[in-house]
Amino acid sequence: MAEYNYDESGSMATYFLLTFLLVVLIPLSLSSTSVFRNKQSTDGCPCQQCVTHREKLRPGLFSPRARRRLAILTVGWSLLGFVLYKVATSKDNTKVYNPFEILNLAMGTSVKDIKSHYKKLSRKFHPDKVKLGVNDTIEAVEAHFVEITKAYKALTDETIRENWEKYGHPDGRQEISMGIALPKKIVEGRYRMVVLAAYGLIFGCLLPALVGRWWFGNRDKTKDGVNARSAAAFFKNLGEDSGIDDVVASLGKSFEYERSAAKGDKAALDELEAQIEAQLGAKWGTLKKLAEVVPKQYETRRRSFILLYAHLLRLSIESASLRKEQQVVLMQTPTLLNSLINIVMARSWFTPTIAAMRLHAYLVQGLLPGDERLKFAQLPGIKVSEAKELSISALDAIPAALIEKGDGRAGEVKKALSRWGKLDVVDASFKVIGERIVTPLSIVYLVVKLRITPPTGSSPAKTEKSEATIPARDRAEEEFLSSRKETEDMPEGTSDAGWAHAPLWPVNRKPSWWIVLADPKIGKVIVPPTKITDIPLANSNVEKDYRAYKLQFQAPQQAQVFDWKLYIISDTFVGEEFVKNITLNIEEAKQEDLEEDEISDPEEDSLAGQMAMMRGGSVKKLQDGEADDSDEESSTDDDEKKGSDSSDSDSD
Repeated sequence: MAEYNYDESGSMATYFLLTFLLVVLIPLSLSSTSVFRNKQSTDGCPCQQCVTHREKLRPGLFSPRARRRLAILTVGWSLLGFVLYKVATSKDNTKVYNPFEILNLAMGTSVKDIKSHYKKLSRKFHPDKVKLGVNDTIEAVEAHFVEITKAYKALTDETIRENWEKYGHPDGRQEISMGIALPKKIVEGRYRMVVLAAYGLIFGCLLPALVGRWWFGNRDKTKDGVNARSAAAFFKNLGEDSGIDDVVASLGKSFEYERSAAKGDKAALDELEAQIEAQLGAKWGTLKKLAEVVPKQYETRRRSFILLYAHLLRLSIESASLRKEQQVVLMQTPTLLNSLINIVMARSWFTPTIAAMRLHAYLVQGLLPGDERLKFAQLPGIKVSEAKELSISALDAIPAALIEKGDGRAGEVKKALSRWGKLDVVDASFKVIGERIVTPLSIVYLVVKLRITPPTGSSPAKTEKSEATIPARDRAEEEFLSSRKETEDMPEGTSDAGWAHAPLWPVNRKPSWWIVLADPKIGKVIVPPTKITDIPLANSNVEKDYRAYKLQFQAPQQAQVFDWKLYIISDTFVGEEFVKNITLNIEEAKQEDLEEDEISDPEEDSLAGQMAMMRGGSVKKLQDGEADDSDEESSTDDDEKKGSDSSDSDSD
């Protein structure tokens, strides 16, 4: 029969509470560091729009979210400190009584040795022979001597000592003992039903519900974190020639499965749709048809689609609940678009892949895809209607045009362009480790060296490579190619551009770029795209202000010249992309290169040469001079041999 030991002193319950508090407080405290850290939101685009936007997003110590967390952490750590104090000051009653440990003897010591050792301890610790110290009392000395005597009597009894050695208890084998970290009055008293109900609720209902929700939720999602039905919709609705409108429509369909049904502010939503229709006209009906937006049948899809296009058209939303819902929709789009790109890449389709990549930037800047002139509306103070009427072709020309008109917005535009994500490609080339050429089926690396050169920033100086610098850079490039890293370390003395200019995006935006190697003539992506970030700003004060990135793939199996295109597309800035024709020349290995690797044939007059000639193999023929030298050496050897023989005969 099991014996139950209740924690009447409360020590076990204290340790349980201590463990629970640590498990909760440590992760909560680590996750809260970003809430209280304001340093991360300071560096980035210096225009007033972005500064105000970052200030609004900065949590600070006085925001409601930060105050709640601070209050929870204060109460939690205070309670933890109190529990630690209780543990440190409480007396430990759970220690097992061990007579061998009291007498400082090893298990299995003979009775004779135990008696001898006890006599020594008696002479040393007997109350009549112990001299009391400053802090000692006669009661403590007597208690210690009683404890020694008790241990001695336990070990001199044969039965008790055998039980200690075999079972660790003076009474021999014990029944099963179960400890309960609660006092007896709670478990068996009038509160027992409350305790039983709490345990049943936690372990019988809450824990299975959480595990089931996690299990079934993960089973319905892909590895990209989107609903399996959303991925199926992407796979089914997109084709090889799908453009950016088709991508937006597929994105709108996926919200039916990604979001729970939302209701409320129907009048405000209808008014918002009327404004969209007024701006887009008949195109709005076409877009809704593509996305299969059917009122009352797919209401969640309809709400998300309207809120998505309200953002692209920069329409103001008066309803606070709709604004919050719009932020939720926007924050889901990057994950959905990345999943869409992965699904399209399974078929290597070029057009929808590029369209999905470009759509990222349109969503970040709140611009309707389709009109290239709208890229000027990214700049602070430039309205969409003004952007359509501008006759210039480059962003860096806008400040001068505004200054010429005496427009006060030129200063803010200059600030935004000083950290703009304009890409400068220093070099892009194919490389094979240890080879001068690219041979069939070799492992090829596309190495791209990049830096950010803002339109209003100073142009980077073209530094000449010194003779001492060239070998060091070549060694660094060779080490980078041989390493497993896809991105070179950030060069010393450089930094990235910080937070991007994105005042309409719900959170601070770190700019990134896709590197894509494709063949538009056949509409295929050759190498799966790679996403990169943290490109250094151009800095003429350092020797190296660019960073290398690499894509790895296997060369085709036939020798041929492939004319491809390299695309580097921004996911934050509309229109900021780099396109370059790039050629991959696959060559068969040359004969002289192969001969360098072959082992040279053995010489004709050597033992290995003679054996090779017997087997019908090739040998290295001797030249005439070498043959004469060989004959002379042979004759000399013969003369020496004859001389030796004659001398031997004379001696005989």
